[in-house]
Amino acid sequence: MLFTTPTQWLALAVALIAGWLLGLASHPGGRKWKQRYADERDVHGRTRKDLDARLAERDARIAELERENARLAHAVPVAATTATTAPVAATRAPVAQSAARPAGTMRARWFDWKNRVGANG
Repeated sequence: MLFTTPTQWLALAVALIAGWLLGLASHPGGRKWKQRYADERDVHGRTRKDLDARLAERDARIAELERENARLAHAVPVAATTATTAPVAATRAPVAQSAARPAGTMRARWFDWKNRVGANG
């Protein structure tokens, strides 16, 4: 064991206390950390003010839109004019049938080997 006598324990305690006092004496006093804390506090304050301003603008815009919505809801409805349109089927041009394939036959598929020209089968 490293420390066996009371004198060694006393020397250890004195060394620890001396090191602690030397560390406190050489410490800069926390100026760096205090400055960093103050900077962070200022940045947070500016960010919070910006957020509060944006929330106030949003709330003002919502109130404006709600007033406009209420105004439009109580307004006199305008009669809609209906335009007469021809049925969609009548306006389409007739589809011309291909001369190569007679009407009513199925369209050839990729793996439809029976209907292909020159296929053995």
